[in-house]
Amino acid sequence: MKLDYLAIGAHPDDVEIGCGATLAKLTAAGKKVGILDLTRGEMGSRGTPEIRKQEAENAAKILQVEFRNNLEYPDGFLENIKEYQIPIVQYLRKYRPEVVFLNAPEDRHPDHAKSNKLCSDACFLAGLQALKTQLDGVTQEPWRPKKVFSYIQWRDLKPDFVVVVDDFIEKKLESCMAYASQFYNPEDTTQETPISSLNFKESLRYRARNFGRLTGTEYAEGFIAEEILVVIDFDCFLL
Repeated sequence: MKLDYLAIGAHPDDVEIGCGATLAKLTAAGKKVGILDLTRGEMGSRGTPEIRKQEAENAAKILQVEFRNNLEYPDGFLENIKEYQIPIVQYLRKYRPEVVFLNAPEDRHPDHAKSNKLCSDACFLAGLQALKTQLDGVTQEPWRPKKVFSYIQWRDLKPDFVVVVDDFIEKKLESCMAYASQFYNPEDTTQETPISSLNFKESLRYRARNFGRLTGTEYAEGFIAEEILVVIDFDCFLL
């Protein structure tokens, strides 16, 4: 299967928080979208890897993506090394996404920035003819995504562009709340974390609304581009 878009997150729930509404918008438009989680989130203070696996599967169904996989790298100890790069390269060459979404380039959780650099480098390496990889005994052809974008998570980073998601904000919130072990639940008395607070739950909506306010829409999600964006038709600015 060839993908149009691939969203990568260091932990299950990263892509929902950062670009869940955008993914819902893309799948609603008939685009083929996949999700790749790098770790199981086993270092989290709430829930278990088994619970988060089921929650991730539930969120994937809500977003209607083609599939969701997990590389099971060690949570909290991501590194930009060959042993971690090659499986991502194999994954990119197998599914050949046109666009890849990555973790925020800087953020509260150190795995997010590490994931960003690791996957960005893997996107570049995947296009090198001299780098040989095989998968299931078959030699893979090089593939480099046309665009690599980073979504925004905890920190208020300035986006290079935003995606209007007025009709898909509820899908984003639903996909995030699929992680019942991680987000706000007044009946859950286990250890509170920064993302389990009511404040954080409410921020999922008001941060998207703020991007909308700044850009003349209702809701939007922001992205950071690795390269200069090209405008072919100036009328796009009149939308």
